[in-house]
Amino acid sequence: MAKVQLDKVTKIYENSFTAVKDVDIIAEDKEFVVLVGPSGCGKTTTLRMIAGLEDVTSGDIFIGNKIVNNVLPKDRDIAMVFQNYALYPHMTVYQNMEFSLKLRKTPKAEIETRVKTAAELLGIEQLLDRKPKQLSGGQRQRVALGRAIVRQPKVFLFDEPLSNLDAKLRVQMRAEIIKLHKHLETTIIYVTHDQTEAMTMGDKIVVMKDGLIHQIDSPINVYNHPTNKFVAGFIGSPAINFFNGKISEKGEKLHFDFGTFTVYIPDSYEDSLKDYLGKDITMGVRPEDVYHKKYSSNAEIPAELDAEVEVVEPLGSEFVVNFLAGDTTFTGRLEPKEEPKMGEIMNLVFDMKKVHFFDKETEETIV
Repeated sequence: MAKVQLDKVTKIYENSFTAVKDVDIIAEDKEFVVLVGPSGCGKTTTLRMIAGLEDVTSGDIFIGNKIVNNVLPKDRDIAMVFQNYALYPHMTVYQNMEFSLKLRKTPKAEIETRVKTAAELLGIEQLLDRKPKQLSGGQRQRVALGRAIVRQPKVFLFDEPLSNLDAKLRVQMRAEIIKLHKHLETTIIYVTHDQTEAMTMGDKIVVMKDGLIHQIDSPINVYNHPTNKFVAGFIGSPAINFFNGKISEKGEKLHFDFGTFTVYIPDSYEDSLKDYLGKDITMGVRPEDVYHKKYSSNAEIPAELDAEVEVVEPLGSEFVVNFLAGDTTFTGRLEPKEEPKMGEIMNLVFDMKKVHFFDKETEETIV
């Protein structure tokens, strides 16, 4: 297996469009790295440069300790799994899986062993004689995985492999790929626009936007300590609530005032926010940090307001609720016992120890 490193990699197309700019990424040996971001952020272009399917304008790509910028895709010892499976329709599953090995003139006995081993690992032994058109989407995805596994590459590259599957099958295949990674102990670089996939699958997340990397960290650190407003808003479902307001001072305490109501600033945040006194900033509150005061066990929560229940989405294990306070709308996640009703006025509290504050102009995290 191998470490993959991108050093100041940039991709500029002929029309002068910069798709990727000065990207630095390290995927350690056996690490599962996820590139995540909205459509057009440059994540697939980055993956295709690693695969050799796109030329690098500047910078270097290393696989192992070797620069591969000018190495042909077939010689990079990588395997790529695509969104559309890319199976040959006229071949059986077995023939699809053995095809790359036959091109490399691998001995027939070894081909048979590799194909059968991969088929058993993926639970598709009974499908080896079928054609792709006889398979479901999930089965086709397993065949595409099997075709990559038999090559025994140094690095696996995944380009949004689950986006064509239904919601239930996506969850199942996420678990399958995680188990596969642990079994194969290989380096995986995985591209997705789905932040849930990124959070649940990756050892490390690379959050991208407009060809730039905004944060690289573990999933939990990206969630709890976003570097800017974009990262905070992109990671998390339902999305974080943003409130625009000003920092004010009442007595010896700092407050955040955004018209509808005013909240205390926790003492631990004051040193970071005192330079923003009288200035516009943005506060971020995640939906799970919004509580119905009646059921809140946290007596130290200092932010309280009354809000009307506008929309209720029952999900079984929780309610996702859209609230309206004055002219401000926001989202909360409430427990089933709270049974919110549309039109009801609820007394809510925010957990101010978990909120985020962002500079209004730069959108960088303050605290």
